[in-house]
Amino acid sequence: MFDTFKNRLEITGQLTTITALRISAGRSSEPIGSDLPVIKDALGNPLIPGSSFKGALRSRLESFLRGINLNLAANPAIEAEWSITNQRLNGSNGIKEEVEEELKQYPEEQRNARRDQILTQKIISETDLISRLFGSPWIASKFQVRDLTVLSDNWFGQYQERDGVAIDRDTETAADGKLYDFQVVPASTQFEFKAVVENAEPWELGLLMIGLHQFETEQIPLGGGRSRGLGVVKLEIEKMYWLDVNNDPEKLLTYLQELVSSNTIDDISSYEDGKQLKETWTHALINHLRNNMNKSSTVETTQNS
Repeated sequence: MFDTFKNRLEITGQLTTITALRISAGRSSEPIGSDLPVIKDALGNPLIPGSSFKGALRSRLESFLRGINLNLAANPAIEAEWSITNQRLNGSNGIKEEVEEELKQYPEEQRNARRDQILTQKIISETDLISRLFGSPWIASKFQVRDLTVLSDNWFGQYQERDGVAIDRDTETAADGKLYDFQVVPASTQFEFKAVVENAEPWELGLLMIGLHQFETEQIPLGGGRSRGLGVVKLEIEKMYWLDVNNDPEKLLTYLQELVSSNTIDDISSYEDGKQLKETWTHALINHLRNNMNKSSTVETTQNS
């Protein structure tokens, strides 16, 4: 699944804060400064961790898939709700035992070579759709997002300080000693966005297109204070570089040569414009989801009969 290069989608663009943004670095220990500063890079500039972006994206897509079928998206925070638990993988009559049983039909000299292949196939077949793209304890993620760094041309080091207060639930007034201040990145701050997907199926790319479109239409907020209106962001995708070399070694050789000789990604002629394939990938996702719905309905009917 991951040991053979098949395709690559590289996405570049900008993420702009529509309202102020607060991704906290935790409570400050400094004697002077904000109680809750935002996370910053080594130069003191604001930073959006790639994990924050990816987590918000995954959460939104999970909610969509669960609206279709609860089994399409496992909860990564609760092991009991994983599509493959540790017990299912390593326990008695688990996947690994099933693999060893299946290997008995092969000559002993072939078993080591087939073990990883059979195990991978079994894990993939039982893994929920969202984890196929974003990863699980047993499968690496196909989607990587770099930390979003601020565009220096539009950043002048102007953070904003805001006041907060904890409310006493009994008196519905400000609790004694609970005043604090927190730092935010102001609206209209721009961050550089870069993401990469490798070895993805067309339906997985369609799932990603749906999620990124939510960011393009300001539907997914980031950071804390969202109930106060903070964290509204807008993604503008500039370019999508697509390379598919599956079953074409010559195309891969050409791409590798271009990587060495090119100064920028725009110089690599092997890339296609991925934006032209968004609709194709989205249709592949819809068809894949419909097929999964039909399979689920068939299983339920069989179990109830």
